[in-house]
Amino acid sequence: MGDMRILHTSDWHIGRTFHGNATLPALRDVLQTLVAQVREHEVDVVLVSGDVFDSAAPAPDCYTLLTDTLAGLRETGAHVIVTSGNHDSAARLGFQAKLLRDGIHVRTDPAALATPITIADAHGPVHVYGIPYLEPTLVRRLWPGVRTQAQAVGHAMHMVRTDAAVRGGRTIVMSHCFTSGVAATPHLERDIQQGGLDIVPAAVFDGIDYVALGHIHGRSTLSEAVRYAGAPLHYSFGERDKPRGSWLVELDAEGLADVQWLPLPVPRALQAIEGTLDELLTDPRFDDAQDAWVSARYTDTAAQVDPMRRLQQRFPFCAEVRHAPAATVTDTRTFTARVGAAGNDAQLVDAFLAHVRGGEGATDLEAELIRDVVGERVAAQASA
Repeated sequence: MGDMRILHTSDWHIGRTFHGNATLPALRDVLQTLVAQVREHEVDVVLVSGDVFDSAAPAPDCYTLLTDTLAGLRETGAHVIVTSGNHDSAARLGFQAKLLRDGIHVRTDPAALATPITIADAHGPVHVYGIPYLEPTLVRRLWPGVRTQAQAVGHAMHMVRTDAAVRGGRTIVMSHCFTSGVAATPHLERDIQQGGLDIVPAAVFDGIDYVALGHIHGRSTLSEAVRYAGAPLHYSFGERDKPRGSWLVELDAEGLADVQWLPLPVPRALQAIEGTLDELLTDPRFDDAQDAWVSARYTDTAAQVDPMRRLQQRFPFCAEVRHAPAATVTDTRTFTARVGAAGNDAQLVDAFLAHVRGGEGATDLEAELIRDVVGERVAAQASA
Protein backbone atom coordinates (compact mmCIF):
# COMPACT_ATOMS: atom_id res chain seq x y z
CA MET A 1 0.00 0.00 0.00
CA GLY A 2 1.42 3.40 -1.07
CA ASP A 3 -0.22 6.74 -1.78
CA MET A 4 -4.00 6.94 -1.56
CA ARG A 5 -5.99 7.17 -4.80
CA ILE A 6 -9.39 8.81 -4.72
CA LEU A 7 -12.00 9.11 -7.48
CA HIS A 8 -14.20 12.22 -7.23
CA THR A 9 -17.58 12.08 -8.99
CA SER A 10 -20.96 13.71 -8.33
CA ASP A 11 -24.42 14.58 -9.64
CA TRP A 12 -25.42 11.24 -11.09
CA HIS A 13 -29.09 12.37 -11.08
CA ILE A 14 -30.38 8.84 -11.45
CA GLY A 15 -33.90 9.05 -12.88
CA ARG A 16 -33.63 12.40 -14.67
CA THR A 17 -35.17 12.62 -18.12
CA PHE A 18 -33.71 14.47 -21.10
CA HIS A 19 -36.49 16.42 -22.82
CA GLY A 20 -38.89 13.60 -21.97
CA ASN A 21 -36.46 10.81 -22.88
CA ALA A 22 -35.27 8.26 -20.32
CA THR A 23 -31.56 8.46 -19.46
CA LEU A 24 -31.31 5.36 -17.26
CA PRO A 25 -29.85 2.98 -19.91
CA ALA A 26 -27.20 5.52 -20.98
CA LEU A 27 -26.31 6.32 -17.37
CA ARG A 28 -25.97 2.61 -16.55
CA ASP A 29 -23.42 2.23 -19.37
CA VAL A 30 -21.47 5.29 -18.23
CA LEU A 31 -21.39 4.17 -14.60
CA GLN A 32 -20.21 0.71 -15.66
CA THR A 33 -17.27 2.45 -17.34
CA LEU A 34 -16.64 4.40 -14.13
CA VAL A 35 -16.51 1.13 -12.17
CA ALA A 36 -14.01 -0.23 -14.70
CA GLN A 37 -11.85 2.88 -14.27
CA VAL A 38 -11.87 2.45 -10.50
CA ARG A 39 -10.61 -1.09 -10.95
CA GLU A 40 -8.03 -0.16 -13.62
CA HIS A 41 -6.52 2.68 -11.57
CA GLU A 42 -6.66 0.76 -8.28
CA VAL A 43 -8.69 3.46 -6.59
CA ASP A 44 -8.92 3.27 -2.80
CA VAL A 45 -11.86 5.60 -2.18
CA VAL A 46 -14.74 6.78 -4.41
CA LEU A 47 -16.44 10.05 -3.42
CA VAL A 48 -19.96 10.78 -4.76
CA SER A 49 -20.70 14.38 -3.79
CA GLY A 50 -24.47 14.64 -3.78
CA ASP A 51 -27.48 14.44 -6.11
CA VAL A 52 -27.23 10.70 -6.55
CA PHE A 53 -30.94 10.62 -7.37
CA ASP A 54 -32.78 13.30 -9.33
CA SER A 55 -35.83 13.35 -7.11
CA ALA A 56 -36.96 12.65 -3.57
CA ALA A 57 -39.11 9.74 -4.76
CA PRO A 58 -37.07 7.68 -7.25
CA ALA A 59 -38.64 4.89 -9.27
CA PRO A 60 -37.66 1.29 -8.41
CA ASP A 61 -35.31 1.06 -11.42
CA CYS A 62 -33.35 3.99 -9.98
CA TYR A 63 -32.70 2.13 -6.73
CA THR A 64 -31.60 -0.90 -8.73
CA LEU A 65 -29.06 1.13 -10.71
CA LEU A 66 -27.69 2.77 -7.57
CA THR A 67 -27.39 -0.53 -5.70
CA ASP A 68 -25.74 -2.29 -8.65
CA THR A 69 -23.25 0.56 -9.15
CA LEU A 70 -22.31 0.85 -5.48
CA ALA A 71 -21.90 -2.92 -5.25
CA GLY A 72 -19.73 -2.90 -8.37
CA LEU A 73 -17.54 -0.15 -6.94
CA ARG A 74 -17.15 -1.99 -3.63
CA GLU A 75 -16.23 -5.22 -5.43
CA THR A 76 -13.15 -3.45 -6.83
CA GLY A 77 -11.92 -3.12 -3.25
CA ALA A 78 -12.59 0.61 -3.02
CA HIS A 79 -14.43 2.27 -0.16
CA VAL A 80 -17.40 4.36 -1.34
CA ILE A 81 -18.62 7.52 0.38
CA VAL A 82 -21.87 9.15 -0.75
CA THR A 83 -23.48 12.40 0.42
CA SER A 84 -26.97 13.71 -0.28
CA GLY A 85 -27.63 16.75 -2.47
CA ASN A 86 -30.50 19.15 -2.96
CA HIS A 87 -32.32 16.73 -5.31
CA ASP A 88 -31.92 13.67 -3.09
CA SER A 89 -34.13 12.67 -0.23
CA ALA A 90 -31.71 12.47 2.68
CA ALA A 91 -34.16 10.21 4.50
CA ARG A 92 -34.37 7.77 1.60
CA LEU A 93 -30.61 7.71 1.09
CA GLY A 94 -30.15 7.24 4.82
CA PHE A 95 -32.55 4.31 4.79
CA GLN A 96 -30.69 2.87 1.79
CA ALA A 97 -27.44 3.06 3.75
CA LYS A 98 -28.70 0.52 6.28
CA LEU A 99 -29.12 -2.01 3.48
CA LEU A 100 -25.63 -1.58 2.04
CA ARG A 101 -22.55 -3.68 2.65
CA ASP A 102 -19.54 -2.79 4.74
CA GLY A 103 -17.28 -0.23 3.05
CA ILE A 104 -20.12 1.82 1.56
CA HIS A 105 -20.85 4.92 3.61
CA VAL A 106 -23.77 7.32 3.13
CA ARG A 107 -23.74 10.71 4.85
CA THR A 108 -27.07 12.55 5.05
CA ASP A 109 -27.24 13.92 8.63
CA PRO A 110 -25.91 17.48 9.19
CA ALA A 111 -25.58 16.77 12.90
CA ALA A 112 -23.04 14.01 12.20
CA LEU A 113 -20.91 15.74 9.56
CA ALA A 114 -18.00 16.33 11.96
CA THR A 115 -17.55 12.57 12.41
CA PRO A 116 -15.35 11.47 9.50
CA ILE A 117 -14.91 8.20 7.71
CA THR A 118 -11.27 7.39 8.39
CA ILE A 119 -9.31 5.27 5.93
CA ALA A 120 -5.60 4.56 6.34
CA ASP A 121 -2.84 4.20 3.80
CA ALA A 122 0.90 3.63 4.21
CA HIS A 123 1.31 7.21 5.44
CA GLY A 124 -1.39 7.11 8.12
CA PRO A 125 -5.04 8.11 8.41
CA VAL A 126 -7.08 10.14 5.90
CA HIS A 127 -10.25 11.65 7.37
CA VAL A 128 -13.14 12.17 4.94
CA TYR A 129 -15.84 14.59 6.11
CA GLY A 130 -19.06 14.22 4.15
CA ILE A 131 -21.16 17.40 4.25
CA PRO A 132 -24.64 16.79 2.81
CA TYR A 133 -26.54 19.60 1.12
CA LEU A 134 -27.38 22.10 3.85
CA GLU A 135 -30.78 23.73 3.39
CA PRO A 136 -30.71 26.80 5.68
CA THR A 137 -34.37 26.53 6.70
CA LEU A 138 -33.80 22.94 7.86
CA VAL A 139 -30.46 23.30 9.67
CA ARG A 140 -31.50 26.48 11.48
CA ARG A 141 -32.96 24.40 14.29
CA LEU A 142 -29.53 22.79 14.78
CA TRP A 143 -27.51 25.97 14.32
CA PRO A 144 -29.49 29.05 15.42
CA GLY A 145 -28.66 32.17 13.47
CA VAL A 146 -27.95 30.44 10.17
CA ARG A 147 -29.84 32.21 7.39
CA THR A 148 -27.94 31.35 4.19
CA GLN A 149 -26.20 28.33 2.74
CA ALA A 150 -22.91 30.21 2.93
CA GLN A 151 -23.41 30.54 6.70
CA ALA A 152 -24.45 26.88 6.93
CA VAL A 153 -21.37 25.60 5.09
CA GLY A 154 -19.18 28.01 7.07
CA HIS A 155 -20.55 26.61 10.33
CA ALA A 156 -20.08 23.05 9.04
CA MET A 157 -16.45 23.77 8.16
CA HIS A 158 -15.85 25.21 11.62
CA MET A 159 -17.10 21.89 13.04
CA VAL A 160 -14.87 19.96 10.62
CA ARG A 161 -11.76 21.97 11.48
CA THR A 162 -12.40 21.62 15.20
CA ASP A 163 -12.59 17.84 14.88
CA ALA A 164 -9.67 17.57 12.43
CA ALA A 165 -7.39 19.58 14.74
CA VAL A 166 -7.84 16.91 17.40
CA ARG A 167 -7.43 13.92 15.08
CA GLY A 168 -4.46 15.11 13.02
CA GLY A 169 -3.62 13.55 9.66
CA ARG A 170 -4.84 14.48 6.18
CA THR A 171 -8.37 15.71 5.51
CA ILE A 172 -10.84 15.53 2.64
CA VAL A 173 -14.16 17.37 2.52
CA MET A 174 -17.17 16.56 0.36
CA SER A 175 -19.72 19.35 -0.08
CA HIS A 176 -22.73 19.95 -2.31
CA CYS A 177 -23.07 23.69 -2.84
CA PHE A 178 -22.58 26.58 -5.25
CA THR A 179 -19.09 27.92 -4.58
CA SER A 180 -17.73 31.22 -5.85
CA GLY A 181 -15.54 31.14 -8.94
CA VAL A 182 -17.68 28.97 -11.20
CA ALA A 183 -20.61 29.76 -13.51
CA ALA A 184 -23.83 27.78 -13.15
CA THR A 185 -25.41 25.97 -16.12
CA PRO A 186 -28.78 27.58 -16.92
CA HIS A 187 -31.83 25.55 -15.87
CA LEU A 188 -29.73 22.86 -14.15
CA GLU A 189 -28.71 24.11 -10.76
CA ARG A 190 -32.14 24.96 -9.43
CA ASP A 191 -31.13 25.93 -5.90
CA ILE A 192 -31.68 29.69 -6.20
CA GLN A 193 -32.49 32.00 -3.34
CA GLN A 194 -34.67 35.04 -3.82
CA GLY A 195 -32.30 37.79 -4.86
CA GLY A 196 -29.67 35.51 -6.46
CA LEU A 197 -27.59 32.42 -5.98
CA ASP A 198 -26.65 31.55 -2.41
CA ILE A 199 -22.90 31.51 -2.94
CA VAL A 200 -20.39 29.84 -0.62
CA PRO A 201 -16.97 31.59 -0.68
CA ALA A 202 -14.24 29.23 -1.83
CA ALA A 203 -12.03 30.45 1.01
CA VAL A 204 -14.23 28.56 3.49
CA PHE A 205 -12.42 25.39 2.36
CA ASP A 206 -8.87 26.71 2.82
CA GLY A 207 -6.42 24.31 4.43
CA ILE A 208 -8.16 21.08 3.39
CA ASP A 209 -6.04 18.63 1.43
CA TYR A 210 -8.80 18.05 -1.16
CA VAL A 211 -12.37 19.33 -1.49
CA ALA A 212 -14.72 17.23 -3.65
CA LEU A 213 -17.60 19.50 -4.67
CA GLY A 214 -20.94 18.67 -6.22
CA HIS A 215 -23.92 20.67 -7.52
CA ILE A 216 -22.43 22.17 -10.71
CA HIS A 217 -22.76 19.92 -13.77
CA GLY A 218 -19.59 21.04 -15.52
CA ARG A 219 -16.00 20.24 -14.60
CA SER A 220 -14.40 23.17 -12.79
CA THR A 221 -11.18 23.86 -10.90
CA LEU A 222 -11.43 26.61 -8.29
CA SER A 223 -7.94 25.81 -7.01
CA GLU A 224 -5.64 22.80 -7.13
CA ALA A 225 -7.39 21.38 -4.08
CA VAL A 226 -10.99 22.57 -4.69
CA ARG A 227 -12.82 21.11 -7.68
CA TYR A 228 -16.14 20.16 -9.24
CA ALA A 229 -16.25 16.91 -11.21
CA GLY A 230 -19.62 17.65 -12.83
CA ALA A 231 -22.25 15.15 -13.92
CA PRO A 232 -21.25 11.91 -15.69
CA LEU A 233 -23.95 12.38 -18.35
CA HIS A 234 -25.15 15.42 -20.31
CA TYR A 235 -28.54 16.47 -18.97
CA SER A 236 -28.98 19.72 -20.92
CA PHE A 237 -28.01 21.18 -24.28
CA GLY A 238 -26.34 23.96 -22.30
CA GLU A 239 -23.79 21.35 -21.14
CA ARG A 240 -23.02 19.96 -24.58
CA ASP A 241 -19.49 21.39 -24.80
CA LYS A 242 -18.55 20.40 -21.25
CA PRO A 243 -16.54 17.15 -20.89
CA ARG A 244 -17.87 14.27 -18.83
CA GLY A 245 -15.67 12.41 -16.39
CA SER A 246 -14.21 12.41 -12.88
CA TRP A 247 -11.10 13.49 -11.02
CA LEU A 248 -8.47 10.94 -10.02
CA VAL A 249 -6.82 12.38 -6.91
CA GLU A 250 -3.62 11.14 -5.29
CA LEU A 251 -2.58 11.89 -1.72
CA ASP A 252 0.96 11.31 -0.48
CA ALA A 253 2.31 11.67 3.05
CA GLU A 254 2.19 15.47 2.87
CA GLY A 255 -1.26 15.86 1.31
CA LEU A 256 -2.37 16.51 -2.27
CA ALA A 257 0.18 15.06 -4.70
CA ASP A 258 -1.58 14.85 -8.08
CA VAL A 259 -4.95 15.28 -9.82
CA GLN A 260 -5.81 13.82 -13.23
CA TRP A 261 -8.98 13.98 -15.31
CA LEU A 262 -10.50 10.63 -16.31
CA PRO A 263 -12.90 11.15 -19.23
CA LEU A 264 -16.12 9.17 -19.51
CA PRO A 265 -17.75 8.17 -22.81
CA VAL A 266 -20.65 10.25 -24.18
CA PRO A 267 -23.34 7.74 -25.23
CA ARG A 268 -24.91 10.19 -27.69
CA ALA A 269 -23.45 13.53 -28.72
CA LEU A 270 -25.46 16.74 -28.34
CA GLN A 271 -25.65 19.23 -31.20
CA ALA A 272 -27.35 22.57 -31.74
CA ILE A 273 -28.27 23.38 -35.34
CA GLU A 274 -29.75 26.53 -36.85
CA GLY A 275 -31.14 27.58 -40.22
CA THR A 276 -34.40 27.82 -42.10
CA LEU A 277 -36.53 24.72 -41.73
CA ASP A 278 -35.85 23.79 -45.34
CA GLU A 279 -32.08 24.10 -44.74
CA LEU A 280 -32.31 21.95 -41.62
CA LEU A 281 -34.23 19.31 -43.52
CA THR A 282 -32.00 19.19 -46.62
CA ASP A 283 -28.59 20.84 -46.17
CA PRO A 284 -25.71 18.29 -46.15
CA ARG A 285 -23.81 20.34 -43.57
CA PHE A 286 -26.15 18.93 -40.92
CA ASP A 287 -25.52 15.28 -41.86
CA ASP A 288 -23.28 14.70 -38.83
CA ALA A 289 -26.18 15.54 -36.49
CA GLN A 290 -28.37 12.66 -37.65
CA ASP A 291 -27.25 10.34 -34.82
CA ALA A 292 -27.01 13.07 -32.15
CA TRP A 293 -29.43 14.58 -29.69
CA VAL A 294 -30.47 17.70 -31.58
CA SER A 295 -31.61 21.14 -30.47
CA ALA A 296 -32.92 22.88 -33.59
CA ARG A 297 -33.58 26.59 -34.13
CA TYR A 298 -35.35 27.39 -37.36
CA THR A 299 -35.14 30.95 -38.58
CA ASP A 300 -38.09 31.19 -40.97
CA THR A 301 -39.98 34.45 -40.62
CA ALA A 302 -43.25 32.62 -40.01
CA ALA A 303 -43.86 29.67 -37.72
CA GLN A 304 -43.91 26.39 -39.65
CA VAL A 305 -46.39 23.54 -39.38
CA ASP A 306 -45.36 20.53 -37.24
CA PRO A 307 -41.60 21.25 -37.27
CA MET A 308 -40.72 18.60 -34.66
CA ARG A 309 -42.27 15.73 -36.60
CA ARG A 310 -40.63 16.89 -39.84
CA LEU A 311 -37.22 17.32 -38.24
CA GLN A 312 -37.38 13.91 -36.57
CA GLN A 313 -37.69 12.31 -40.01
CA ARG A 314 -34.11 13.44 -40.63
CA PHE A 315 -32.90 13.65 -37.02
CA PRO A 316 -34.53 10.78 -35.07
CA PHE A 317 -33.14 12.16 -31.79
CA CYS A 318 -34.31 15.74 -32.24
CA ALA A 319 -35.36 16.67 -28.71
CA GLU A 320 -35.94 20.41 -28.90
CA VAL A 321 -37.24 22.80 -31.57
CA ARG A 322 -37.38 26.56 -31.26
CA HIS A 323 -38.69 29.16 -33.67
CA ALA A 324 -36.10 31.93 -33.79
CA PRO A 325 -36.85 34.20 -36.76
CA ALA A 326 -33.92 36.22 -37.99
CA ALA A 327 -35.14 39.71 -37.15
CA THR A 328 -34.13 42.41 -39.61
CA VAL A 329 -35.45 45.49 -37.87
CA THR A 330 -35.16 48.44 -40.25
CA ASP A 331 -38.35 50.24 -39.26
CA THR A 332 -38.12 51.50 -35.68
CA ARG A 333 -41.51 53.22 -35.66
CA THR A 334 -44.05 52.27 -33.01
CA PHE A 335 -46.99 50.11 -33.98
CA THR A 336 -49.29 53.11 -33.69
CA ALA A 337 -47.11 55.07 -36.10
CA ARG A 338 -47.05 52.21 -38.58
CA VAL A 339 -50.84 51.85 -38.47
CA GLY A 340 -51.24 55.60 -38.92
CA ALA A 341 -49.05 55.52 -41.99
CA ALA A 342 -51.00 52.69 -43.65
CA GLY A 343 -52.83 53.99 -46.72
CA ASN A 344 -55.08 50.95 -47.22
CA ASP A 345 -56.14 47.67 -45.64
CA ALA A 346 -53.31 45.69 -47.25
CA GLN A 347 -50.74 48.07 -45.81
CA LEU A 348 -52.48 47.85 -42.44
CA VAL A 349 -52.07 44.04 -42.38
CA ASP A 350 -48.45 44.44 -43.48
CA ALA A 351 -47.84 46.86 -40.60
CA PHE A 352 -49.27 44.31 -38.14
CA LEU A 353 -47.06 41.52 -39.50
CA ALA A 354 -43.98 43.73 -39.29
CA HIS A 355 -44.81 44.52 -35.66
CA VAL A 356 -45.27 40.93 -34.48
CA ARG A 357 -42.29 39.64 -36.50
CA GLY A 358 -39.84 42.20 -35.22
CA GLY A 359 -39.55 44.22 -38.45
CA GLU A 360 -40.28 41.74 -41.26
CA GLY A 361 -43.52 42.48 -43.07
CA ALA A 362 -45.45 40.29 -45.49
CA THR A 363 -43.53 38.12 -47.93
CA ASP A 364 -44.31 38.46 -51.65
CA LEU A 365 -46.63 35.45 -51.52
CA GLU A 366 -48.35 36.71 -48.37
CA ALA A 367 -48.73 40.18 -49.87
CA GLU A 368 -50.41 38.67 -52.91
CA LEU A 369 -52.81 36.68 -50.72
CA ILE A 370 -53.56 39.76 -48.63
CA ARG A 371 -54.34 41.80 -51.73
CA ASP A 372 -56.65 39.03 -52.96
CA VAL A 373 -58.50 38.82 -49.63
CA VAL A 374 -58.77 42.59 -49.28
CA GLY A 375 -59.93 42.86 -52.89
CA GLU A 376 -62.64 40.25 -52.31
CA ARG A 377 -63.78 42.12 -49.19
CA VAL A 378 -63.95 45.44 -51.03
CA ALA A 379 -65.82 43.87 -53.93
CA ALA A 380 -68.30 42.24 -51.55
CA GLN A 381 -68.94 45.54 -49.78
CA ALA A 382 -69.41 47.33 -53.08
CA SER A 383 -72.02 44.83 -54.26
CA ALA A 384 -73.89 44.79 -50.98
